[in-house]
Amino acid sequence: MRIALLGTRGTPARYSGFETFYEQLATRLVKRGHQVTVYNRSHFIKDVKREYRGVNIVSLPSIPSKHLDTISHTFISSIHVLFHRSDVVYYCIVGNSPLVWIPRLLGAKVLLNVDGEDWAREKWSGFAKWYQKKCEWLATRTANVIVSDARGIQERYKCLYNADTVFVPYGANIIRDEGLASLKKWRLQPEQYILYVGRFVPENAIDLLINAFKACKTDKKLVIVGDAPYAADYKRHLYEIANEKVVFTGYAFETDYAQLSSHAYLYVQPSGIDGTRPALLDQMGFGNCVLVRNSKVNMEVIGNCGCFFEKDRPFESLVEKLQYLINSPDVVQIFRDKVRTRIQNYYNWEWITDFYEDLFKKIYLNENLVSYDDFLYLNNYQP
Repeated sequence: MRIALLGTRGTPARYSGFETFYEQLATRLVKRGHQVTVYNRSHFIKDVKREYRGVNIVSLPSIPSKHLDTISHTFISSIHVLFHRSDVVYYCIVGNSPLVWIPRLLGAKVLLNVDGEDWAREKWSGFAKWYQKKCEWLATRTANVIVSDARGIQERYKCLYNADTVFVPYGANIIRDEGLASLKKWRLQPEQYILYVGRFVPENAIDLLINAFKACKTDKKLVIVGDAPYAADYKRHLYEIANEKVVFTGYAFETDYAQLSSHAYLYVQPSGIDGTRPALLDQMGFGNCVLVRNSKVNMEVIGNCGCFFEKDRPFESLVEKLQYLINSPDVVQIFRDKVRTRIQNYYNWEWITDFYEDLFKKIYLNENLVSYDDFLYLNNYQP
């Protein structure tokens, strides 16, 4: 099949969870004989022009601003798809919903992954917040199939819009990198730091994590991996409130990311916006004990294999849980032993790719769809 993936910054992954998702899915589909094209933003990924691990790369421009970068690139990419026909076109990000009808003009089947509550992000205000909410409703009218990455999001669309969605989780790889070279860059020692990975945006609550960490009694450091292109004020605020035990690495990919993840004592996900966090799944795949805010989707992801703090009193609860885990390495080890099994049984990339391959085929042939759970059962996948 000819499959186009668009709506993100592109492949290889160098920014967020959507990019990681596309890279994992695209490279696996190529190995199964499909022709896959990923649309990259030319100003963001400059060194990969035509091909990446068998995936066709189309680099196109955009208007590089907070409000127009995504939608402008997706519009140009959608026009390109019209002249380079695909059987199935997969969009990510609900804000792209006004454009997903374009490939349908020539008969392509279109899916849209709506992610979480994008309208609730603090970077949106006024018209932008209204637009994001309207895009949720519009998604139910423009795509052939809506994909939700969490059952909580699936329930939300059914409740608010009476819209059916196909639940497909993100995946994670079970890996570990025992190397220490990346730790030496930032003068870190194995097991002597708490880790966070993500964008520097207010809804990710990195300031909450820094302040809670400062309130704990510990010799460990707090390592914050990430950055953000359009959040200079928030980034400045984080640097202002940090103390000498907070280490900012900037973006980290490949070896740096793997080694920083493999040697952390604990991973913390403080975000309060519902939606699956691929970084959280990654850290579970690395075998880290994870501590998350008890939002509906976070709790869905960790099951009984992680720790949580209360969203109703986030600072006090996070300080309590952080201090408890810092003082309880035996408890941390128990959860480390559990998380990898959960990834293998529920967030297996090969199973997820099998389902997407079947989903794309059924959409293209206008066959009846089956749920992710039914697909696993019918094909004898054993959690």
